[in-house]
Amino acid sequence: METAKPRTTALKVPLSTYRIVQIILAVIFAGYLIWRIYQVFFVEAVYGPDTWMRFTIAGLILGGVYSLIAIGYTLVYGILFMINFAHGEVMMIGAFGGYFTFEALRAIPASTATNPDTNFLNAHPTISVILAFLIGMSLSSTSGFFLEKIAYRPLRGAPRLVPLISAIGASIFLQNAAQLLFGAQRRDYANPDALARGIGFEIPVGEGIVVLTYTGVLTFVLSIVIMIVLYFLVQRTRLGRSMRAVAENKPVAALMGIDVDQVISRTFIISGALAGAGGVMWGIHLGLVFFFVGFIPGIKAFTAAVLGGIGNIPGAMLGGMFLGIVESIGPAILGLNFQLKDVIAFAILVLVLIFRPTGIMGEVLTEEKI
Repeated sequence: METAKPRTTALKVPLSTYRIVQIILAVIFAGYLIWRIYQVFFVEAVYGPDTWMRFTIAGLILGGVYSLIAIGYTLVYGILFMINFAHGEVMMIGAFGGYFTFEALRAIPASTATNPDTNFLNAHPTISVILAFLIGMSLSSTSGFFLEKIAYRPLRGAPRLVPLISAIGASIFLQNAAQLLFGAQRRDYANPDALARGIGFEIPVGEGIVVLTYTGVLTFVLSIVIMIVLYFLVQRTRLGRSMRAVAENKPVAALMGIDVDQVISRTFIISGALAGAGGVMWGIHLGLVFFFVGFIPGIKAFTAAVLGGIGNIPGAMLGGMFLGIVESIGPAILGLNFQLKDVIAFAILVLVLIFRPTGIMGEVLTEEKI
């Protein structure tokens, strides 16, 4: 005879007041957003399909740069559980590296049969761009390496707030050092003529023409390729396994024969290279570089990393793309001045921290962090 099984009842936990307020605010915001989208697309119809296409393309290009920088934040956070707020300045160093490479190549004469007065930059644009990326990424990697050695490694065992303060100090130091070395003026990136800004493929959309610029194509394609290579490196190589082991548990990784300090140094080198590539792309596509150029993109990339899920590499990629698109089309949808795009980006950071602190794809947690 079977014995009767005890009946279990689910424990009902009442929603907290804070959670209820969150839900109410989310419903209000979603309702307002749906109403604005209806007004913009069906009632006001201020912008045509060609303009929306331009917004989207600009957002994807900008999002690719944000993603590269955001991955650098994510890599460092995954290893050391700290936010490297000097990462934007590492990007700035890479942007200056690309700028001075182009300037040096432009000063080298390289006469050809068709144009005897040309220079190396315009005679060999492909080589020039490759050299700019190599030098910019090398300088940023070196900066990241020494930044970890000088500003972070001595504070390895300190409370987590101490390295954060050190990172802010390193950011201010690099900004002022760049201002003293290169001056405070804004400098124009002298791209090769074949990669001039504003020219590209003309695509008919609706009643207008959308120009898909060569610089935009280069920036977006390279950012996607670099992100795929990085994901393969982290998931499929010995260094990537070591990085994941150190992120999971440093003492156990050291017992297994992994040189923890070397892995951390290489992580900063890789994150610096990503920031350097983003800085060169920023200069080639947008055309301006100065000592403060990395601060705002760095903060926005941090927003992208939090949006995707800090410590989550695919999340950083997705967060960067999403932030770039929202920053591009957000002012048009909300009916705001386009100069307020930074306000939208940082408002997203506040909303994510309120409604989903773990990000879209979730924060990668380990027992040590918990």
